[in-house]
Amino acid sequence: MEILYKSTRSDSTPVTASQAILKGLADDGGLFVPMEIPALDVSLKELSGMTYQEVAYEVMKLYLTDFTEEELKNCINKAYDEKFDTEVIAPLTEAGNAFYLELYHGATIAFKDMALSILPHLLTTSAKKNAVKNEIVILTATSGDTGKAALAGFADVEGTRIIVFYPKNGVSPIQEKQMVTQKGANTHVVGIHGNFDDAQTGVKKLFGDTALAKEMDEKGFQFSSANSINIGRLVPQIVYYVYSYAMLLGQGKVEEGEKINVVVPTGNFGNILAAYYAKNMGLPIDKLICASNDNKVLFDFFQSGTYDRNREFILTSSPSMDILISSNLERLIYKIAGNDSAKNAAFMASLSKDGVYDITDEMKGKLQDFRGGYASEQECFDMIKGLYDEFGYVIDTHTAVAAAAYAKYRAESKDTTKTVIASTASPYKFTRSVMKAIDEKYDSMGDFELVDELSRISNTDVPKAIEEIRTAPVLHNTVCEKEEMKDVVKKFLGM
Repeated sequence: MEILYKSTRSDSTPVTASQAILKGLADDGGLFVPMEIPALDVSLKELSGMTYQEVAYEVMKLYLTDFTEEELKNCINKAYDEKFDTEVIAPLTEAGNAFYLELYHGATIAFKDMALSILPHLLTTSAKKNAVKNEIVILTATSGDTGKAALAGFADVEGTRIIVFYPKNGVSPIQEKQMVTQKGANTHVVGIHGNFDDAQTGVKKLFGDTALAKEMDEKGFQFSSANSINIGRLVPQIVYYVYSYAMLLGQGKVEEGEKINVVVPTGNFGNILAAYYAKNMGLPIDKLICASNDNKVLFDFFQSGTYDRNREFILTSSPSMDILISSNLERLIYKIAGNDSAKNAAFMASLSKDGVYDITDEMKGKLQDFRGGYASEQECFDMIKGLYDEFGYVIDTHTAVAAAAYAKYRAESKDTTKTVIASTASPYKFTRSVMKAIDEKYDSMGDFELVDELSRISNTDVPKAIEEIRTAPVLHNTVCEKEEMKDVVKKFLGM
């Protein structure tokens, strides 16, 4: 069965998977969604005996129907290889009353590696399939993790260049060091004076600039995206939810068909949307718990049905979730609006103009799968300390948001369904916040002293990604105003 993709904002002609991956964003500014969500066509029991790579093929072949078996397996095998520090790619660790799905064993120690290891291969394969002659320019805004994972994925990939914008004072010191030390002749990193939403809005504006697109085409370039708005990011993320259930089944932790809950720390909504797609494919998931930090725009939305970004932007210790415009939520809004692109476009226009929209009661009724949760900074720190003190298990600040929100949900609902928490980054990426939560005394230590101390107390090896940046020279030092993003892009491309 062929799956085609259409925009969330108009009834324009559907495109193939490879065309959607190449474009990133639809011409009308909408996001590409599959015209139907396919059902898993192998049993959970069969999946429980498969490797990560085999599960990836079984899930992704259902969405990327214009890729041949050879093309898709080639992309998967190039992505999920020795770049990951564990053969299982995404291990499950039981601690307390939850299973932590560790999504941070890739090259940049955050969950973005799970999709950004394969996206460059999907993109270059898509370019060949569609006889694209232009050089592809990956344009991305990051709240900390996407940027480094995209840079690592695309560094020196032939036929591509990558430009990453990040909020200059809105990422952790380790995150910034990871980006500004990135090697690769085709990589560019730019700090902007502003927050992540400013960077993301600026990138979307550049995508929608038709005069710029024409000028670039004349010079042999075209934009594509590595943000989670690209369907080539979303599809690989569905895989690890299917894999986690298969692992639980294989280990005898659940019976076949037994439902689980999934908790996801959420900023841009892509990671939890992937879990929702997995559920719609037939994976036995009951509740999807969407965990927010102090920027709880999504929590408020699930409580009230009103999405309102008109609020103070709060910098927290979980910076990848410091987001007030959750781009991927649009895909869910489109679905609960009955796949009505005109309705969805009106909501998005209202968000753009007034910063707010209200969904209908009928749409609210279609959100029964979701529960909103949130955790304050203090609750997150208490969770990090509590898990370490009781189990010797150390989690990062984003995973702590999910764990703390889950603890509150469990206490309030008395729901004891077995639960998987998406553990989205290594504690080594946010060492200072993590170590300070465990004991205030650590705050006086230097960044890399803290890294060594974390290794000692957690009995884990320092990840290669951290060792590499200890002494790496800064290679990118461009900083600009948000209004100057277009000029910076043109300068990098020699236009």
